[in-house]
Amino acid sequence: MEAKMNIHDVAKKSGLSVVTVSRVLNNLPSVREANRQKVLKAMEELNYQPNSAARSLVRGKTGIIGMSITNFNDSFYDRVIRVVNRKLAAQGYFLALSIAENEDEGDNFLFQKDRVDGIILLSPLEEKAYVEELKRKNIPFVLLDNQFQHEDVPSVVVDNYQGGYEATKHLLDLGHTQIAYIGGPSVFLSVAERKRGYVQALEDAGLTPFGTEYCSFTVSGGYEVAKRWIREDKLPTAFFSGDDFIALGMVQALREEGIRVPHDISIVGFDDQQFVGEFYPRLTTVRQPEAQMGNIGVDLLLKMINGEVMPPAVTKLAPQLLIRESTASVRLP
Repeated sequence: MEAKMNIHDVAKKSGLSVVTVSRVLNNLPSVREANRQKVLKAMEELNYQPNSAARSLVRGKTGIIGMSITNFNDSFYDRVIRVVNRKLAAQGYFLALSIAENEDEGDNFLFQKDRVDGIILLSPLEEKAYVEELKRKNIPFVLLDNQFQHEDVPSVVVDNYQGGYEATKHLLDLGHTQIAYIGGPSVFLSVAERKRGYVQALEDAGLTPFGTEYCSFTVSGGYEVAKRWIREDKLPTAFFSGDDFIALGMVQALREEGIRVPHDISIVGFDDQQFVGEFYPRLTTVRQPEAQMGNIGVDLLLKMINGEVMPPAVTKLAPQLLIRESTASVRLP
């Protein structure tokens, strides 16, 4: 029976120290490239494959996919990450997460070829800078829920225009003609697209927007907007809120003033956050197809890693309107 090779055999075969071999196995940057190649050659000749890390080194891959996200405080992100993680695990890859919570953190630590085989950017804050860096380093990557169109990068986005149109059309079908839009920060393409769908649905019905406003993607943001509109006595019969957190804040502010949802005012949200179907009234909202987004994103990235040449295209997915209890027919005066 042939004796199993170990790290000492690799050291002897390569003519280098055990310490150097260990550093190569752990992919440390302190090893000279010539020595690294000697170790890899010795490993191949000895058929030394102690674990998946060593096999990855021999074939020039890490077996790790990096994913850059902006935060965890969002059910949409959570669902995309879970789908991506499951799909990658089924393909023998590990998922490494990098959380870029603000725009001043500099280079992303995952953006190195010796750390990952590819990168998934989910709703990136520093999108243009990240795209340039990954192109420069020649790391395969895909964009999910991105803000800008890049001619040579595959991306998967949700049709936020359609989501905004269908949410507004639902309110129109209930007889509402005074419909306002409260969106998140206007810098986001998704916010602008949801508003564009809202405006178009009203235009198709021969109506104009009752009013529009922007605030942070938070419960307190929606609460403050609703309180101010109540003070100024300029309430519509329905709100399309481009975010569930904003919508919940508005429901709370209206309730405190004795204004009932949906009896007095109807509200539609966006995203289908995990808890919005559990509060009263259960929120009518627009759900993004995160399972499709995650699955398609992983498929695209693995094809790129495997050297398949693909036309850089934008895959646009349709969202789904979920009708619950926060919308009702307009109450005639």
